[in-house]
Amino acid sequence: MEVCVFGAGSLGSLVGGLLADDHEVHLVGREPHVTAVREDGLCVTGEFDRTVYPSASTTPPATSDLALVTVKSFDTAAAARALADRSVGPVLSLQNGMGNEEQLETHLSDPVLAGTCTYGARLADPGVVECTGAGEITVGPQGGGQSTAADRVGETLSSGLETTVAEDMPRRLWEKLAVNAGINAVTALSRVPNGALFDGPATGVARDAARETAAVAADVGVEIPDAPAQTLAVAEATAPNTSSMQQDVLAGGRTEIDAINGYVVEQATQPVPVNATLTGLVRAWEQGRGLR
Repeated sequence: MEVCVFGAGSLGSLVGGLLADDHEVHLVGREPHVTAVREDGLCVTGEFDRTVYPSASTTPPATSDLALVTVKSFDTAAAARALADRSVGPVLSLQNGMGNEEQLETHLSDPVLAGTCTYGARLADPGVVECTGAGEITVGPQGGGQSTAADRVGETLSSGLETTVAEDMPRRLWEKLAVNAGINAVTALSRVPNGALFDGPATGVARDAARETAAVAADVGVEIPDAPAQTLAVAEATAPNTSSMQQDVLAGGRTEIDAINGYVVEQATQPVPVNATLTGLVRAWEQGRGLR
């Protein structure tokens, strides 16, 4: 199958690299990474050890059988526009935050599926991606239920990745959002690894951000039992990891705060003071550096 991975950063490169043995993978990314992949292949290290040879460029191919979107949430609209005049097949969002699928559907006529991914990835050097932790991908219709497109995509991904086709994607998306709301901004602002949230001064902040997120989810009919406990469990399981938002901050780049804690604030009908505070602080940091 021809698979287009739009957003060949850390996660996109890892996912594409693990699919490249069984499928024709095309990575769409930025320089100098795409040139390094074209010239020397993609080296996958960490939990895996292989070199694969997908095609790579800064623009998507004219056709594909499946498109995986792995760009940062603030680039979703641009990705959708870039794919709009291509024949890409089903489109699967494997992005942080919420609201990405709606943006993709605005521009694309192909089916748009929701996904979550717990694989850890770090772009170590141009042409080199490190898997910092093996995980699982779930895929399904954004609104829940079954679809032939989801079944087909799940079968494709399972050739190289642990994959589950899920009928309860709304719950899974909100669960992931609660975990991200509790971990990402807190670690980015405090400059600590994930494990520091399991038992430390910021534990209560992480727990409360997740609890507020679960309350917002409940208001739209999605129940997330024990969201604070789930968040702290993920922090413990990924203790040495640097969250994606902290990586953005350390690199001096824009974060996905709008699609994570900011989304919670936007959707809330009752006060969510912890998420509002985290959102305001990260946005202030971004504005002070001319990033928004």
